Amino acid sequence: MINLWRSLRFTIVFAVLLGLLYPLLITGIGNLLFPWQAQGSMVVWRGRVVGSELIAQQTTVPWLFHPRPSAVDYAGNASGGSNLGPTNPALIAEIRRNLHVVERQNPGVTVSSIPTEMVESSGSGLDPDISIPDALIQLPRVARASGLSRSYLAGLIARYTQGRVLGIWGEPMVNVMRLNMAIVRRTGR
Repeated sequence: MINLWRSLRFTIVFAVLLGLLYPLLITGIGNLLFPWQAQGSMVVWRGRVVGSELIAQQTTVPWLFHPRPSAVDYAGNASGGSNLGPTNPALIAEIRRNLHVVERQNPGVTVSSIPTEMVESSGSGLDPDISIPDALIQLPRVARASGLSRSYLAGLIARYTQGRVLGIWGEPMVNVMRLNMAIVRRTGR
């Protein structure tokens, strides 16, 4: 019986410490040091929250840049990849469908010039960034549909390009939400 009470007290103490106090402490530190990120990096347009810079949102309108494909249909509460292996027929069919979409949306683009991340979903299904080659392939479509010049859009891509982490990890990327919000602000749509 003594061991039972000891175990029960141990469980209660650690449940309070690790289940309540520790999360509150970490949340407080996050809000203090990184308030924008801790609050979800919410983007507001005309007084309304339209999305987050941290989570991709599906868009099919031709005058905006499109994010990577999502295995979870951009559902923030269901983050995850497809977990399909490279020889799985379902993955091959998904990539073929995505290739057709990219070719249809961006006439004149050759299959060999399409970066893999443009047709394969990200590991989270919610990747908010696209590669520079992905953005450049979409640039002519966005220019035609938005009425903005290619040089202006190329300047936006350059302006919103995020370099490698600490200069060595990853590839330069562009946040789709930031890029699209710059277009929305410019066009007023």
